[in-house]
Amino acid sequence: AFCYWYIKYMTNQEIKDKIAELEKQLTGDMFKDMDIKDQIHVLQMKLTGTKPEDSHFECEGCGS
Repeated sequence: AFCYWYIKYMTNQEIKDKIAELEKQLTGDMFKDMDIKDQIHVLQMKLTGTKPEDSHFECEGCGS
């Protein structure tokens, strides 16, 4: 299982490695890949320091 709280303790290299690992698991089936793509999205947001637009609060929906 993917632990969203752990992301804040990951290094940039660990995040990049996790993204690469998750991308290898993609099947091309939109429904099967939804959870994996969500995990990749959260990791990419953490890596780039992105937050939801017009938000000074932490993202509650995805844990970034």
